[in-house]
Amino acid sequence: MPATLVELKKSAIINTLRSCQLFTGLPPEDLENVADVAVVKGLERGEYLFHEGDPAFGFYIVQRGAVNVHRVTATGKEQIIHVFRTGDSFAEVALASATGYPADARALEATQVLLVQKTGILALLKRQPQLALRMLGSMSSHLRVLVGQLEDLTLKDVETRLANWLVKRCPNPPDESPVKIELPMTKRMLAAELGTVSETFSRTLAKFRGQKLLTVKGKVVTVLSPAKLSALLRRNLGE
Repeated sequence: MPATLVELKKSAIINTLRSCQLFTGLPPEDLENVADVAVVKGLERGEYLFHEGDPAFGFYIVQRGAVNVHRVTATGKEQIIHVFRTGDSFAEVALASATGYPADARALEATQVLLVQKTGILALLKRQPQLALRMLGSMSSHLRVLVGQLEDLTLKDVETRLANWLVKRCPNPPDESPVKIELPMTKRMLAAELGTVSETFSRTLAKFRGQKLLTVKGKVVTVLSPAKLSALLRRNLGE
């Protein structure tokens, strides 16, 4: 392989690392060291990156595309943990686990990821303790997301969970001005994230439309009055 092509590929890897929160502010020489233990992997839409329990070869960073990390319940229902997109890192916890990956990961579209290899990064962490601290910070951030999702799933019904999801994405919930929210995933996937099925999710959206709380056009939901939706949420929560 011509040296220039090798250099271009490494430069692309370094740019991906630099765009990842995990490595923000890392000196160029450290980025190069991480790039040396990273490999590129392409995925077709629907292709699995790993399954729960698979041996952990390292953690991943999305170069482009989207990866759905999820678990399958005993009843066969898919529960989405998070959808990771360009610049996001995931599966860092696998570096400290001997039991393999704790969930499944599947590409939602044509996707390219970096695999930061376990053996190489662990050796690097021994030489660069500050990088280990950064990784702990990233893992803490993922944990906060999971805790938030668990709290949302304890809400009593789908109407309350959907209202909560929408209100969280309104910059100023007490405001009366309409707010447009672009869905970051398909309605089926959002339904799964909210712990329900597509049919129930669609009925709940239709109910909100009938109450003049929102409109839906494609992947854009317009909350007509964040204040009214917030009031419904408070009533449902008994506040």
